[in-house]
Amino acid sequence: MTYAVTSLFVPPPGPEARPLVDAADAAQYIADASLTDAPLGQVGLEIEAHCFDRSDLSRRPSWSQITAVLETLPELPGGSAVTLEPGGAVELSGPPFVGVLPAINAMAADRAILNAAFYDAGLGLALLGADPLRPPHRVNPGPRYEAMEQFFTASGTGDAGAAMMTSTASIQLNLDAGPRDGWAERVRLAHALGPTMIAVAANSPLRSGELTGWASSRQQVWGQLDSARCGPILGTSADDPAAEWARYALNAPVMLVRSATDDAAVPVLDWVPFTKWAGGAVLLEGRRPTTADLDYHLTTLFPPVRPRSWLEIRYLDSVPEALWPAVAFTLATLLDDRGAAEQAAQTVEPVATAWDTAARVGLADPQLHAAAVRCVGIAAELAPAELAGPMQLLVDMTERGRTAGDDFADAAVAVGIEAALTDLWQEH
Repeated sequence: MTYAVTSLFVPPPGPEARPLVDAADAAQYIADASLTDAPLGQVGLEIEAHCFDRSDLSRRPSWSQITAVLETLPELPGGSAVTLEPGGAVELSGPPFVGVLPAINAMAADRAILNAAFYDAGLGLALLGADPLRPPHRVNPGPRYEAMEQFFTASGTGDAGAAMMTSTASIQLNLDAGPRDGWAERVRLAHALGPTMIAVAANSPLRSGELTGWASSRQQVWGQLDSARCGPILGTSADDPAAEWARYALNAPVMLVRSATDDAAVPVLDWVPFTKWAGGAVLLEGRRPTTADLDYHLTTLFPPVRPRSWLEIRYLDSVPEALWPAVAFTLATLLDDRGAAEQAAQTVEPVATAWDTAARVGLADPQLHAAAVRCVGIAAELAPAELAGPMQLLVDMTERGRTAGDDFADAAVAVGIEAALTDLWQEH
């Protein structure tokens, strides 16, 4: 089958690219496209998994070895697209479904086929937030990723940038923005839930062969990158998320510009906020920006909640097969069910900005633990019978203050990292 980056929710087609007049014009362009006024209900899931050679876990499979497996895949029944991350992680991107349960069922069906195909090829797919064994290394030859490496090096975050691109993996939820009059409340809640859900889903206690001391080493890595590009868009008080996103995007430094000669990605090695380019204070590639340049800039911004006409929620570690359906159901329910959302907003208010604490200690923090128990319990009360097993597992673990990462760390200490990894795909 073919594999390419595809959009889960499809924004309405915009006008053809045009020159930007100034920074205010750029801000209006961003705000107009940031969120779409629509009913709630659609859910899209994306899940990344690290790819290992089962005969030598310390070696990254080559680009050709991984793509050869992809070429053998049948059309996936759930409609997922398959993409490859810079370090060889394999991502399934599911289409939107009406309701979280259909999205979960479709993703589970596609993951079963993907897991079997890689296993038959002598490879294993591990659902962990960070690669616990291998150092960062890029195998994807895409020129965009090479340019990103150059940008991160020039900005003094080369190590963190390499780790982010090649050693982290996540679960991503894509949800409708909802009716316009509820945008502010909804975007605030999506952010406020972040620390609690990071603690619940923490599953990256090791990276590059070592215990890091962080519950979510994936989130630790993201925190080492510049906050202008990777930090939260807003806290808990913003009333106009479209305007906040425009402010954030314009203040973020330009990472890449398309070459005027061959459309290649050219890294911007100086710190140039997009607002300076839009306002004419700086020329990049000898020119002023267009709306196409601004669209490209937006693809290089990685906040934990990213408006893309829908809400792209990016803060969850990748978690094991037995748990990800419950984690996905919990977050979608706390945002899309009105009663659950109201209860969740009150519950997480004391920890709404505790991003660093959640990543560092997770459920060991008493306030985060209390919020997590309550939030998971709210979702569990609304779970369908089909998810009774995963939800009960998540409830039990959360009440005990345990995460998938705790279990993996214990196994790694007891039997070694390689044996603990092997157990992950034996589950399939």
